[in-house]
Amino acid sequence: MKLDDFPDHIKSYLIPEPSGQLIYRCLGCQSEFSIRKLLYTCPECGQVLLIQDTRFDRLKKINGQLWHQIFDYRRMLRLPALKGIYRYHEFIGPVIPLQAIVYLGEGHTPAVEANTRLQEKAGIRFYYKNDGQNPSASFKDRGMASALSYINFLITSGQLKHVLAVCASTGDTSAAAALYAAYLQPHINSAVLLPHKKVTPQQLSQPLGSGAKVYEIPGVFDDCMKVVEALSENYEVALLNSKNAWRILGQESYSYEIAQEFEYDMADKVVVAPIGNAGNITAIMSGFIKFLQAGIISDLPKIIGVQSHHADPVYQYYSEPDPAKRRFKPQTIKPSVAQAAMIGNPVSMPRVIKLVDVYNDLAGRNRVFFVQVTEQAIMDWQLTANQNGHVACTHGGECLAGLTVAIDRKLVDNTEIAVVDSTAHALKFAGFQDLYFEDKMPQDYGVTPDKNLVNRPVYIHPKNLKHVPEPGRPLKGGELDEFIKTVSEAVASNLDLEAKIK
Repeated sequence: MKLDDFPDHIKSYLIPEPSGQLIYRCLGCQSEFSIRKLLYTCPECGQVLLIQDTRFDRLKKINGQLWHQIFDYRRMLRLPALKGIYRYHEFIGPVIPLQAIVYLGEGHTPAVEANTRLQEKAGIRFYYKNDGQNPSASFKDRGMASALSYINFLITSGQLKHVLAVCASTGDTSAAAALYAAYLQPHINSAVLLPHKKVTPQQLSQPLGSGAKVYEIPGVFDDCMKVVEALSENYEVALLNSKNAWRILGQESYSYEIAQEFEYDMADKVVVAPIGNAGNITAIMSGFIKFLQAGIISDLPKIIGVQSHHADPVYQYYSEPDPAKRRFKPQTIKPSVAQAAMIGNPVSMPRVIKLVDVYNDLAGRNRVFFVQVTEQAIMDWQLTANQNGHVACTHGGECLAGLTVAIDRKLVDNTEIAVVDSTAHALKFAGFQDLYFEDKMPQDYGVTPDKNLVNRPVYIHPKNLKHVPEPGRPLKGGELDEFIKTVSEAVASNLDLEAKIK
């Protein structure tokens, strides 16, 4: 729709102008810093940062119902800058002019309700939010659209000339970073560090295909992270991991979309997300907090953070019921099919601790919970979901497994409605499905295939078939007739089909 076609009372709100005043605020010493310089940790104490809008109260002057109309009408616009996560411009990057925003199709991924069979099996009504339908096939595009839009703003406004963007990754971050950096060439180039042989072939191919410099190093993700942190501290590079607070801002869009999808009614909703480096769950909490403070929603949904028993430092921290006794301990992790969550020392852990307290205080009761699941449950629930019409990755399986654990622990009531995060496309982790079906899962994972879930191709080549087609040598006449008849009968026999009565 064109702007002139909208109701008069809404027109002035639909195309946002730069506004607000954003700063970096340290979670440790509370020091504040200008956003004119790219910062990742506090120069005073080394803690992680969050971006705060010191003029946030201006957003409260617009009532919740009007905000609903702004977002609902804004989705009808054809302006690329407002098609993606910046539909919520005032809450994500209000200082960025629309002409600097990078839009590659990210955001507004579908929330697909599970079929009756799967909901009965899980014991609750739930939806999968399929973030694998982002451009690089994972939720990381949300944060990259934010971080790269801000860098693009600095470049186009003359504050930066050329940027080398770097990141450590278990696969999805590198794919997203390389894609968005490639779009902004020649002003931005990218380099990514991956743990050698701990990234799926599909994920490795993505940054290579986008033209990034790809470096594989020994160790796990945590080791890659230490290297890129050293690079960002000692060289002129832009760090694109979730230490970058702009990444968190972009990922808040996940919360905003859920709120809009459910008509801003969060009272009986449950949002289930994997933890990994803890940036995503940080963003989810932060997003809902902002919408509550602005009066856009009146209730905070429950949030369930899920970790595998092979990498569960956040779960272990919150398993201590007494907050005064909680001590965070980085872990030595074990292999996990949820590779992106295979992180023993999450960068955003300080953000999690801070925001869990704020979230629960605003709710007036505990609304954030953490559960642990097995590798077996991750694979079984992923395959169960996909055999019921979804495209869930292993992390989507992890989340669905976590939802069932939360129900068993009575953290979630079966009268509530859950939104389950599938962070990436199932094809990124197809190798684990193959290993499961072929009963070749390495012992370290502790996964035994359930024969009811195993599905393998059946080769049909009847022994009595004399002639078969080959590339460049098709069958004709009687040989083709014989081939069709013999093979179709073999397929029908395998499927136990009944012949039509003629």
